[in-house]
Amino acid sequence: MTTGNDKRGGRQVLRILVADDNPVVRAGLTALLSSHPDITVVAEATDGREAYEAAHRHHPDVILLDVRMPGVDGISALPHLVRIAPVVMLTYSGESDIVEEALRRGAGGYLVHGEFTADELTTAVRDITRGRAHFTPTAADALLTQLRRSPSGGPPLPEGLGSKNAIAHELILPSIPSPPTSPENLSQMQLGMGQSSYGWRGDRPTTPDRTPFHLSTREAEIMDHIATGLNNQQIAAACFISEKTVKNHINRIFAKLHSTSRAEAAAKWLGTAPSSPRGLS
Repeated sequence: MTTGNDKRGGRQVLRILVADDNPVVRAGLTALLSSHPDITVVAEATDGREAYEAAHRHHPDVILLDVRMPGVDGISALPHLVRIAPVVMLTYSGESDIVEEALRRGAGGYLVHGEFTADELTTAVRDITRGRAHFTPTAADALLTQLRRSPSGGPPLPEGLGSKNAIAHELILPSIPSPPTSPENLSQMQLGMGQSSYGWRGDRPTTPDRTPFHLSTREAEIMDHIATGLNNQQIAAACFISEKTVKNHINRIFAKLHSTSRAEAAAKWLGTAPSSPRGLS
């Protein structure tokens, strides 16, 4: 694959787009990647729509994409982004159905935070331009579990995972509309493809009404982490707070959601609690 036009000392430089709604994560990734002479971060984005616009402006060689973002989430934006550049999912979400869906939509790798070193990240970024996929243990295990559940496998994964030649859009569910032709249309995908609910299917809600919960911004962030299966230690690391502070937040969250367990709270938060489609009992 031909990389961008940037050169340093005669060396070709990989141009990276980082898409993550967490400013601390974006800043850390940008600092880490830009410290290498053959890599530069040309743009940052806070959701899928911004990533789409930035990718068209800057024509990156690789896109690092989070799964859970407000507005247009990573899974929804993925088939549109892989038409522009190879995409590596870089996220805390390691559920098997999300990993499989990301691959079916064209992702060329799936890295779960906390499971890779700085060197492994830079290697993955370089390798995806050569068509080499990278997975951290949780993602690899999740994919294997999903494949074992469905021995028939369904449609095959794209040829040349992560490359712009992978026809990811042909593997998407029939109910998903074709890629839009403008950023304005992309911003409307959330109505049919979900915002931060990982593109749920069928009759499951894509955007649960969470206003009755009255969670603070920090509590909502922690509840999102709980819903993806993170433990208190992982949440503390992700939010840069102590485990004691996490526990205090969780106690308040449980009170507001009228829940006594993480599973019950997650079901209400995601809108899947059978007795309370809007989350409150």
